[in-house]
Amino acid sequence: MTNMLRNKNKVRKREKEDIKTEVYALSQSISMSAHKARRVLDQIRGRSYQETLMILELMPYRACYPIFKVIYSAAANAKHNMGLNEEYLVIIKATVDEGTTVKKLKPRARGRSYPIKRPTCHITIVLKNISLYEESVVENSIGALKKPDWGSMGQKINPLGFRLGTIQGHHSLWFAQPKNYSKGLQEDQKIRECIKNYVQKNMRISSGVEGIARIEIQKRIDLIQIIIHMGFPKLLVEGKPRRIEELQMNVQKELNYVNRKLNITITRITKPYGHPNILAEFIAGQLRNRVSFRKAIKKAIELTEQADTKGIQVQIAGRIDGKEIARVEWIREGRVPLQTIRAKIDYCSYRVRTIYGVLGIKIWIFVDEE
Repeated sequence: MTNMLRNKNKVRKREKEDIKTEVYALSQSISMSAHKARRVLDQIRGRSYQETLMILELMPYRACYPIFKVIYSAAANAKHNMGLNEEYLVIIKATVDEGTTVKKLKPRARGRSYPIKRPTCHITIVLKNISLYEESVVENSIGALKKPDWGSMGQKINPLGFRLGTIQGHHSLWFAQPKNYSKGLQEDQKIRECIKNYVQKNMRISSGVEGIARIEIQKRIDLIQIIIHMGFPKLLVEGKPRRIEELQMNVQKELNYVNRKLNITITRITKPYGHPNILAEFIAGQLRNRVSFRKAIKKAIELTEQADTKGIQVQIAGRIDGKEIARVEWIREGRVPLQTIRAKIDYCSYRVRTIYGVLGIKIWIFVDEE
């Protein structure tokens, strides 16, 4: 019996402490719909007093001012009546109830009028002082507060980065100290740009396809190994047998390599049009020649089907066919399971300059499922 009485006394003491640390303010019959007030209250529930004032000052809704006055009144009650500090006040409860509907008459000329219904609402704000609690209690109480619902947002991610470590490998393999990481990243970018510029100058083909699928870079202490995966390597090698040596010299001059050797090798891709980069270059060449984008996409899909792929999605954005208003057009053929990690999907984004402006091309190719 004594233990039960002690527990009841403790509960009563805690209830009294909660009453002392909580303060509320009520505003009735505000000329506003409950829906508009609730939209603002959902953004401030569970936040501190100072943060709430800053949010209400910046939000562009008409309901912010009456809510601001109610919260300011509740904080004034806490400061003057209970001696609480405003820095430790948190909004633990913010509710709105529908009030009576006021009926009025809107006068018009010649003695006419029509009825108007003005909704009203009641706003209740409860602030709590969290300075008297221990750190663990504070963390639990703040974690238990309802956070504002921001709604669903787009979760877009690069398909290649999403699959790194499972079925997708890195295109650059090297190690560096944290302070030298940015230099190594810029070095890789310069190597890729130098190789692409050299290929554009020395490969002249009617279709405009360079044929570079990807460039892999492996760095060691005294050696840099560059592997160029090409769909049409004969177009670079034919004519001048020493073009690879010239390419090595150009890269060494561009990056000023003195103590490190550079080795460039070219590997051929058996099915070039099964890779998105080569396919994007093909579509870009067609768009430069003012071919209809639908014809270019359908032709690219036909070439992809010859490479035994399971699905493809092509998206073009910008001033398509010279229209004044930019838009996004896309075509999908087959399956493209972007959220399946075991599905091997190749992806690329490509920019093409036309006489109408810059167009963006994105291609997803579903190769196989492991």
